[in-house]
Amino acid sequence: MSEVLEKYLPSHAVSPIFKLIEDNDIHLKIVNERVTRHGDYRRKENGGHQITINANLNKYRFLMTLVHEIAHLIAFERFGRSIKPHGREWKFTFQQMMLPFIRPEIYPIQLLPLIAKHFKNPKASSDTDAQLSVALKSFDPENDKNYIFELPLGGVFRIYNGKVFKKGEKRRKRYECVEMDTGRIYLFQPNAEVELIAG
Repeated sequence: MSEVLEKYLPSHAVSPIFKLIEDNDIHLKIVNERVTRHGDYRRKENGGHQITINANLNKYRFLMTLVHEIAHLIAFERFGRSIKPHGREWKFTFQQMMLPFIRPEIYPIQLLPLIAKHFKNPKASSDTDAQLSVALKSFDPENDKNYIFELPLGGVFRIYNGKVFKKGEKRRKRYECVEMDTGRIYLFQPNAEVELIAG
């Protein structure tokens, strides 16, 4: 298992993560990309624990996602199964579990202040923290995707399910975009990854 982890994690994180997986009897599955989530945790019928993580994540996001999911398991064990999945018990657990990893041997220097800020009050998804998400994505292999905030006003773009939109004005934090086929308005996070069709 540790040889597998070496492919997906920063090298200094492999040993402590391997220990967490062993100590908590976790069945880790690395799966093909799912657009709607980076990872998930489930308790199996036999009482075991299964965590699935997307294989396409860069090693810094992979580590954060894996610790996020292990924090679900630990929080449920510690505080009971009736807690909210991303409530204060989970946030506290996630913060405590991430602390040993927020250091320059594991994360690049330029990410550390953003990660420290994020973990003052971690969200259900690091994608909702636009600054951190964009910084993490800068470590992804090259791809043909753009972020909504980079597109010009009126730019036409396609999302993962093939639907086509036109970018509109920013409304507080998110962008108002019109679906070309229906004329319906949708709100997009500035760091949503899209494919630009016409600028």
